[in-house]
Amino acid sequence: MIKLEQINRVFRTSEVETTALHNIDLHVEQGDFLAIMGPSGCGKSTLLSILGMLDSPTSGTYRFADQAIERYSEQQLAELRKRQLGFIFQSFNLIDDLTVAQNVELPLIYQKVAKKQRQEQVQAMLTRVNLAHRAGHLPQQLSGGQQQRVAIARALVCNPSLILADEPTGNLDSQNGEEVMQLLQQLNRDGTTIVMVTHSEQDALYGNKTVRLLDGEIISHERPAAQHSMPEAAYA
Repeated sequence: MIKLEQINRVFRTSEVETTALHNIDLHVEQGDFLAIMGPSGCGKSTLLSILGMLDSPTSGTYRFADQAIERYSEQQLAELRKRQLGFIFQSFNLIDDLTVAQNVELPLIYQKVAKKQRQEQVQAMLTRVNLAHRAGHLPQQLSGGQQQRVAIARALVCNPSLILADEPTGNLDSQNGEEVMQLLQQLNRDGTTIVMVTHSEQDALYGNKTVRLLDGEIISHERPAAQHSMPEAAYA
């Protein structure tokens, strides 16, 4: 699905040049659940931004679904993001004045999906994350874990081929964090490819691959010796 080759990202000012990523080679296959780990400042967020087509590498090649996208225009990248990618953020990024259902509906509105179809897809997605009964609530009326599940529903409502998650449990307590990770694991089992930045060794165990970064370079590719398991019907 994704192939990065010799990706470099250099940030320059008039006085300073900072290398955020250096010679990154990374392959993500369809159906992977990849955890990207490393200390603060190692380049994790920069790498996720490049994977999400929100930032461009200084050099190197990026192929998505066998398309060389480094030469795409911003309009082409925006269309690809809308059709293929879903984003989950640590801070949820929900709109406070919109209901749960309206927040989940937003990507469908941007894609100009017909109203009846939007309503059906929103209902189906909220049911999938066990929040259909909260459709009319505002975000501040939900727990942190519920807000993150709304954010996951919003990321999934357009049926993207890839989910990019940036510290999805970073603002959650351990119980809510575990529930969110179980949901992501179930979505991955159902066929969604996930790339997740995390500081948590426990969260990384929900994936099937781990990449570790240090000072902008990949220092290891790993497969966890044992993955977290969950009841098959936890998020049926």
